[in-house]
Amino acid sequence: MTIPAVDEGKLNQAIGQMLNDLGGAASVAMVRMGDALGLYKTLHEKGSMTCEELASATGMHQRYLREWLAHQAASHYLTYDPATQKFTLPPEQAMMLAVEDSPVAMMGAFDGVVAWSDAQPRVQEAFKKGGGVAWGDYGPCLFCSTARFFRPGYLHNLVQNWLPALDGVVAKLTAGAKIGDVGCGHGWSTVIMARAFPGLCPSRVCEVMPVSRRAFPRR
Repeated sequence: MTIPAVDEGKLNQAIGQMLNDLGGAASVAMVRMGDALGLYKTLHEKGSMTCEELASATGMHQRYLREWLAHQAASHYLTYDPATQKFTLPPEQAMMLAVEDSPVAMMGAFDGVVAWSDAQPRVQEAFKKGGGVAWGDYGPCLFCSTARFFRPGYLHNLVQNWLPALDGVVAKLTAGAKIGDVGCGHGWSTVIMARAFPGLCPSRVCEVMPVSRRAFPRR
């Protein structure tokens, strides 16, 4: 094999970028496990803990948990104090990983990465034939992750900022105007509006989400 002449500095820079990307990709599963197993929420609620304390509080196996904690500390999602051997979820990271109603909650984005990867065969085929991949052709995990990712933005902005920016819309909603939720995934924007403006659908707020889901049947 003949190795072409390359700029070593540019090569190292490209390799560094690729290693960063691979590290990020590998972190997705670790972060999702921390969410699914309640590890972030436990650290957020109980404060700094050793591996043994966290294992006892969550019922996890210490050997696996130790690897997870080491990864999280290396990724700067958790901090580690060698003197006490305790791991801490800082308040800033907690806003992204443990507090569902935080305006910067990010767990939905990690779920979305997996959902996008699941769609690779269909998108790959679209590269050959064109035509795109319809939203309804993605798996249900994409709808869940999208809803989870955008819900905090709706919760903190829809009623407070976005609707008031539309001339006359708040007055119409207050008066009980009819609205349509067509193809809007899990319908969180509609749920939030229904709770803020009871005249829209009194006594039926909890029914909004199941109705909106039917637009995209689960596979």
